[in-house]
Amino acid sequence: MVVREVEEITNYNVFNQSNGPLFTQLTNTFSAPGIEASAESGAAAAGSFFALTTNNSSIPSNQNLLLQIINAAGSGRTIRISSILGGATAAATLVIYSGGTVTAGSTPVPVNTLLGNANASVVTTRQNTGTLGGAFTSLISIPLTAGMYMLDFNGALVVPPGQTLSISLGTGNQTAAINLSWWEF
Repeated sequence: MVVREVEEITNYNVFNQSNGPLFTQLTNTFSAPGIEASAESGAAAAGSFFALTTNNSSIPSNQNLLLQIINAAGSGRTIRISSILGGATAAATLVIYSGGTVTAGSTPVPVNTLLGNANASVVTTRQNTGTLGGAFTSLISIPLTAGMYMLDFNGALVVPPGQTLSISLGTGNQTAAINLSWWEF
């Protein structure tokens, strides 16, 4: 009896027809090629993604390699940290701080990762070996074995105007590197 009722239904096609009482038209918004990109690659394409390195640096005994970025109060931009990576030739501790003071040393220049782009970063930088001074708060502390390390933040570590981010790697008598990447908006 059920089979007979199905046979009597005139519109049992799962796809409706344009002349039927219910018609919908699906729209496929896909356009070739389909490209999906991260916030980092979008910032890089816009000339707003930067990299900073200490290069391979010798750390004297009982000292740390220090790298710092300062986002001035009136900069008008927010810094979103993408990653911190590098390496050490011996066991060390990597510490990320909010605040702190790196005295003297050098002022490495951040590089725009859209090579050839003239956009400059708003941060002030400092690099030295020694001990972090001033007032600071430890955010992350990681013991490392000799070799490479990488911390991905994907923009989740934010340095607003008027704030400082400091990184310490040590203690010494080894060669180490800190590489920092971020975007600004």
